[in-house]
Amino acid sequence: MPFLDANTTAQLKAYLGNLRRPIELVASLDASPKSVEMRSLVEEVAAQSDLVTARFDGDDVRRPSFAIRGDEGRAEAVFAGLPMGHEFTSLILALLHVGGHPPREDADLLDAVRALEGDFTFETFFSLSCQNCPDVVQALNIMAALNPNVRHTAIDGALFQDEVERRQVMAVPAVFLNGEPFGQGRMDLAQIVAKLDTGATERAAAKIATKEPFDVLVVGGGPGGAAAAIYAARKGIRTGMVAERFGGQVLDTLGIENFVSVQRTEGPKLAAQLEAHVKDYDVDVMNVQEAVALIPGGASGLHEVKLKSGASVKGKTVILSTGARWRQMGVPGEAEYRGRGVAYCPHCDGPLFKGKRVAVIGGGNSGVEAAIDLAGLARHVTLIEYDAQLRADAVLQTKLGSLPNVTVVTSALTTEVLGNGEKVVGLRYRDRNRDEEHLVELEGIFVQIGLIPNTEWLGDAVALSDRGEIEVDGRGATSQPGIFAAGDVTTVPYKQIVIAMGEGSKASLSAFDHLIRASG
Repeated sequence: MPFLDANTTAQLKAYLGNLRRPIELVASLDASPKSVEMRSLVEEVAAQSDLVTARFDGDDVRRPSFAIRGDEGRAEAVFAGLPMGHEFTSLILALLHVGGHPPREDADLLDAVRALEGDFTFETFFSLSCQNCPDVVQALNIMAALNPNVRHTAIDGALFQDEVERRQVMAVPAVFLNGEPFGQGRMDLAQIVAKLDTGATERAAAKIATKEPFDVLVVGGGPGGAAAAIYAARKGIRTGMVAERFGGQVLDTLGIENFVSVQRTEGPKLAAQLEAHVKDYDVDVMNVQEAVALIPGGASGLHEVKLKSGASVKGKTVILSTGARWRQMGVPGEAEYRGRGVAYCPHCDGPLFKGKRVAVIGGGNSGVEAAIDLAGLARHVTLIEYDAQLRADAVLQTKLGSLPNVTVVTSALTTEVLGNGEKVVGLRYRDRNRDEEHLVELEGIFVQIGLIPNTEWLGDAVALSDRGEIEVDGRGATSQPGIFAAGDVTTVPYKQIVIAMGEGSKASLSAFDHLIRASG
């Protein structure tokens, strides 16, 4: 029976038509069922192109695994585990890039990859349900395809759990370089290169410093910022965008089913579409650039945004769309054990806790959905909610109540994360009704208690609410003339993707109106 369905096979055959040179797949297998599946996958991939051959005499210690080798015989990319689900795209791109098809990345960035000197052996632990993992896997595979000094192995943590335990991997994606921890969480190619090449930041800053002031300068690369940039560029005015990571909070969202006209999509897919749409227009995108200060220029002056790289960029108008981030508990042990049992993405990290005891903090929709999700994997789930009752939708509460391995604790305040120096072993909470302390022994804690606006860097440059959100009027205008804001970072209620896009469009139109009136 074929491993891939007919539709997938046809798509794969079409993609492999873009190969420019021969590649070889070398599998290392054992007698396990997963090895049988991998043999089928490798054979079916090789059958789709005359430029792809397959062997099954590999000597990799991780089994099952397979290497993708170029015509020089070097293993540019290795998959330890079956790259399906979110990682199937990673497999296709690895085949293409090793086969000579050029990556769709900035030419200067690719030159920086080729110029890296040293010996770089990367290992990335991923899970098939992780929406952030493919970005990291694909970036490192590009590096391995372009630079002979780079090797990369992508490892399915659920398949190699002994290694996950031994190396204390408790969140994905987790990247090791030459055996040592290198990074955790989503990283794109530019971010990885910046960590390896210290001169890259200085070169980027020097390049930014030479830029002339923009008519509209957008700060933030999420849905609100993308919409603002597109609307500004369509007016034919000079538009710039500063983004710490393109896509923002959307990158951490798995299923999106309420984006009007699109029945279902996923966060990383939507983020990629946003970036491609922005790049269709004449927008100067300055990615992997963190804003650290805003200096208003007054009613007629230029507004300045200072960047962490040391550069600064100016605009006649500015649109702030820096979004929000996961709220943390702020209790002892949380920061120490983040990534070592404390997690914020149940879809990404849940598979690493299969058969273990976990807790979910938060009784809203996100918390209850996480508990339902994790109940299918974990031995037991304890949901802890501060209020006297859960705040999730009734249908979600009904589903939660039907699960035998879930315990719900209300009127409870988490007071401490406990660990043994290496990983989480439990948490303490206080019963708010009886003022009693309780200990829950567990291995994982998933925090789902809302968002915090990314406004600390603004200081008193614009007026903020008591919750730290940027105060805006009906046109998206802030307290400073010529400075606008949009999305989750503002006081506009209901933090939704579609609302952020609408607010970004509105802010951009308002900025254009401001420019017209200022020039008149």
